[in-house]
Amino acid sequence: MPGTKILIVDDSPEMLESCVQELKNLPGVELVVEEHSLRAAERLATEGPGILITDLRMPELSGLELLRLGRRHHPELKAVVLTAYPSVELAVECMKLGAAEFMTKPFLPNALLDVVRKLLEGNPRADDAAVMREARPRDSSFGELIGQSPAMKKVFDGIQRAAEAPFDVLVSGETGTGKELVAQAIHQRSSRQQGPFVAVDCGAIPHDLLESEFFGHERGAFTGAQARKAGLLESANQGTFFLDELAQLPLHLQAKLLRVLQERRIRRVGGTTEMSLNLRFIAASSADLEEQVRAGHFRLDLFHRIRVLGIKLPPLRERTEDIPLLVGHFTELCSRDLGRDPVQFTPDAMRILTGYCWPGNVRELQNVLRETLVMTTGQGITPEDLPEYVVADAATCCSKQESNFFEERDRRIAAFETEFIQNLLSASQGDVSAAAREMKVPRCTFYRLLKKHDVNPAHFRRAESAA
Repeated sequence: MPGTKILIVDDSPEMLESCVQELKNLPGVELVVEEHSLRAAERLATEGPGILITDLRMPELSGLELLRLGRRHHPELKAVVLTAYPSVELAVECMKLGAAEFMTKPFLPNALLDVVRKLLEGNPRADDAAVMREARPRDSSFGELIGQSPAMKKVFDGIQRAAEAPFDVLVSGETGTGKELVAQAIHQRSSRQQGPFVAVDCGAIPHDLLESEFFGHERGAFTGAQARKAGLLESANQGTFFLDELAQLPLHLQAKLLRVLQERRIRRVGGTTEMSLNLRFIAASSADLEEQVRAGHFRLDLFHRIRVLGIKLPPLRERTEDIPLLVGHFTELCSRDLGRDPVQFTPDAMRILTGYCWPGNVRELQNVLRETLVMTTGQGITPEDLPEYVVADAATCCSKQESNFFEERDRRIAAFETEFIQNLLSASQGDVSAAAREMKVPRCTFYRLLKKHDVNPAHFRRAESAA
């Protein structure tokens, strides 16, 4: 579609620049940027662009109002709506007004370029379900878990498969990755969703009380047991029993838990009769249980019995493409709790958040965002608003990544040069002058390369003469 005019509207100069950089090399298009929505409305009325790219929340006129105005004047106008705070309701409203795409910002590199290319090629508008999926920064079929990275899609697939099966599950992953959310998602989509979900942190209950808490007790079973008490296992009957930090369970209780897993029967402390239970076990551990088995701290038979199905959660540093989605989600929740309108993060601030290593994973990200939003009163979050340790450590993480990149680059270049000059010497039977002529460099330069890579041309002459 040669000569197509694209009007880009956003009250953030940084976002306008980002969009222009993304689209500036498209052939046959004219990019027009506008920071003020009222002036953009005048352009829509008089200039008739082919494509409108607009932010959703702006002073003066909103993106929806611009879209409504543009479609009124130009029914064939194609529009892309950008927002940092997506919702299904907004996506539906945009679709009703004729929006072709609804994108969450900040978007990944080339995402906007791909969308505009499809519009220029005349591809039909995405169907309603696809737009709603784009508008939602999390898959609602998995509760509060958020992510669109391949690693999280694998987790979502594992949750769905586990929910459809009746077997016990072991969820592994570092602290703060969301293991309990996985357990809740499995329960909510399983045939036990109407039953109770009982969660127990094995490290939070004193060891001398664990057995009574798990199994319950009869009156008089021990000093202070003045009445019969049902245990946590009993209260989870017909539902799901979630054991968090399973590695911290004492060995003597590991043996008793193994029996419950095998027989689905328990007996209260001080009791004489057994009762049958119908429940599912989901366990989680931030410690490596296989390593705990090798160290003698965890029973091998219990490990194999609980790990019928396994789901491993990736650390946040391995799915940084999900950070913008998480930032938008947590910012919206925190702003709602503070009774304020959500604020946006500048591209520089978002680069710091995606560059930080997040040892505390998603939980740490949520707490950092809470601290930042409470302490900031401006309309946008800049690097100066972020905690100092996040900014400093992000720079360290980035420098390490750059260092690794350059080290790997230099290693590969050195390997290529070494192999190249060895091939030349082999072909010239160790004749340095002939090899230099073939390489089209002075003889002295070739000698420097020989010294740099510790290559001896005599080895090639001897090899040839021996042949």
